[in-house]
Amino acid sequence: MRVFPVLPEPVCRAGDLLGEGPAWDPVTGALLWVDVLRCRVYRHVPHTGETSFREFGHAVSAVLPRAGGGLIVAARPGLMLLDAAGVPERTVEVPGEPAGNRLGDAGVDPAGRLWFGTLDADMLPGRGGLHRIAPGAAAPERILDRTSVANGIGWSPDGTRMYFVDSATRRVDVFDYDPATGTASGRRAWVTVEDEAGVPDGLAVDAEGGVWVALWRGGQVRRYREDGGHDATVPLPVRQVTSCAFGGPELDRLYITTGRVEMDRRRLAAEPEAGAVFAADVGVRGVPVPPYAG
Repeated sequence: MRVFPVLPEPVCRAGDLLGEGPAWDPVTGALLWVDVLRCRVYRHVPHTGETSFREFGHAVSAVLPRAGGGLIVAARPGLMLLDAAGVPERTVEVPGEPAGNRLGDAGVDPAGRLWFGTLDADMLPGRGGLHRIAPGAAAPERILDRTSVANGIGWSPDGTRMYFVDSATRRVDVFDYDPATGTASGRRAWVTVEDEAGVPDGLAVDAEGGVWVALWRGGQVRRYREDGGHDATVPLPVRQVTSCAFGGPELDRLYITTGRVEMDRRRLAAEPEAGAVFAADVGVRGVPVPPYAG
């Protein structure tokens, strides 16, 4: 197993309470991510070092580019569609969700469909679900019931496998996937993370089929081969590691979001970089994530 000896470098010291959902926008050459608890959507341009953010009046849990420009933002009210100028076009509500739920992590499949999770804001178990919305659809479909803390979502390079994390299970599950129809079937446990290593959160898939999993309160990102074997670890100087995504013009940098939620003064002194966004060179490129086609 490979352990990277050089710690990832902080590229933006945002001080996020709960940084999440990194996504690379290849059109603008920018990294996008959110701070769920400060209700912010960030944009960072590595080429210039410029970082900006936009605040919303409610929790935001994921942000992804749209085909033709603009963004789709997973937020407490629903899926917010913004045009290329950042002007809201419409909000797609998620039917059948309990009043205390919010949206969670999101991903786009090879055909441009959006998949996203929901969860109870107080982390009550079994109240969430996994949803899918096709481009142009009026409302999303609920695909899975009774999930608890929906997090990482990603697809294998050939699109025939879908990975999904419900953090409460401490597992990464895998489905057989049909990119033509958007059908996920045959859910099964793929990787179970041992208690002392942290809790699986967000994930990213590389061009070799490896899956990089952020481990909350574990201070690391792990790579698992397609057969589920753990073959690489990226250690971080902070424990609250939340998610990761490949970015850069060649998709050869792994960007990693972190948090500092509920950390007291003593812990913050021990982890001054908590809440920063980090970048690591891990020797492999990521799978291009298409924009949401809606």
